[in-house]
Amino acid sequence: MARSALLNVMVQAAMKAGRSLSRDFGEVQNLQVSLKGPGDYVSQADRKAEEIIHAELSRARPGYAFLMEERGVVEGEDDQHRWIVDPLDGTTNFLHGIPIFSISIALERQGQIVAGVIYNPAMDELYTAERGGGAFLNDRRLRVSGRTKLSDSVIGCGIPHLGRGHHGNFLVELRNVMGEVAGIRRLGSAALDLAYVAAGRMDGFWEPALAPWDMAAGILLIREAGGFCSDMEGGQEMFDKGSIAAGNEAIHKTLLKTLKKPIR
Repeated sequence: MARSALLNVMVQAAMKAGRSLSRDFGEVQNLQVSLKGPGDYVSQADRKAEEIIHAELSRARPGYAFLMEERGVVEGEDDQHRWIVDPLDGTTNFLHGIPIFSISIALERQGQIVAGVIYNPAMDELYTAERGGGAFLNDRRLRVSGRTKLSDSVIGCGIPHLGRGHHGNFLVELRNVMGEVAGIRRLGSAALDLAYVAAGRMDGFWEPALAPWDMAAGILLIREAGGFCSDMEGGQEMFDKGSIAAGNEAIHKTLLKTLKKPIR
């Protein structure tokens, strides 16, 4: 597939950071120390990957602003463009030696996501999308699943854990969905969950309490693969509300309705 110069910059940044994470991933699997030790180690790996991405993108496009998981908001001279970056999505998986984690980079232009990259270095899977140009896994064009019934579908989700609230709300949502679907999956990386929806590996996905860097690249991937994304109320305020529901047209619509059902 032919990539624009802009997308090539993003891919190069993601792959360079991915090489750094891969080296650290090999080491973290061998750490046999206290929780604080590995936790600190992963934080260092996270920050190092973010430094690499920040340096690569800044060199290629000086003046663009950033929204990054570790650094937060970094103002730029160009107020029309903003990089949205998660250098390590799936930190808990990384810490436990589970090879399901990713780097997510998106470019926002005048409030719209125009390019996105999600890279899983452990599996060497590179997801890319540009607005109007389609979505790809490595060089293969992506299309969302064609299933139209929840009963045939595998649906991804996020599960709140220690330190994350809304456990009761999630249990209501889970109960509503689990009785209607062929299977539910929790990968541990929202960016990869969304990439899997774009690739048709999962038919839909929902999760509340997400940050923009968890969703930005995945939203574009799904839309360019022919899918639909919204917040969990059905609107387009994913960043403001911090929630997302996604799938093809039929599954997205049915999933939203199912999530809102009261417990009987």
